[in-house]
Amino acid sequence: MSATPTRKTGRKIVLWRHGQTSWNLERRFQGSTDIELTETGVAQARRAARLLASLKPAAIVASDLRRASATAAELVAVTGLSVTHDAGLRETYAGEWQGLTHEEIIEKYGEQYAAWKRGEPVRRGGGELETEVADRAAPVVLDHAGRLPEGGTLVVVSHGGTIRTTIGRLLGLEARDWESLGGLSNCCWSVLGEGARGWRLMEHNAGTLPEPVLGDDD
Repeated sequence: MSATPTRKTGRKIVLWRHGQTSWNLERRFQGSTDIELTETGVAQARRAARLLASLKPAAIVASDLRRASATAAELVAVTGLSVTHDAGLRETYAGEWQGLTHEEIIEKYGEQYAAWKRGEPVRRGGGELETEVADRAAPVVLDHAGRLPEGGTLVVVSHGGTIRTTIGRLLGLEARDWESLGGLSNCCWSVLGEGARGWRLMEHNAGTLPEPVLGDDD
């Protein structure tokens, strides 16, 4: 007798990066520093919110840092949903790296940076390991996803590094392979869909609405 396949519930998680900040433009490492959106960042969030609202999300959860909270507020404005803020979704704390430009990090912490890029567990600037970020962020996402109705969509408003580590954890990837997931542009998102064997990456660094997969791999 063949095994009964696990029923798909069709839940989705949209992991949405915040809009542009002045430190993004300066290529300055933000980490957990609480930086506001630029005017362009607000406009990015407003545009993206109109698109994401058409997915009829059931819930919104966001980092409590201002750049994520302000981004989430644009989706609240067009959906009427409330938003839950959770510090577990903050960006990676990176100690002495925070506030430095990319060039300054290379100059002062070149070997540490290179080790991180090689996939080694590194406390950048004396801060958090990527696995520790996943340890705090992924349970928040799974908790809220677990409350979704059949076929429901959760929007998670967070930060590039935190989103990457969360995706890696939810997909069951080894931590050293998380870097293979490219970064997210400001106000772009990735989509995880629930399949028979767990969560699958359906879209990555998208700025348009997900399209159905038509073919042999749907």
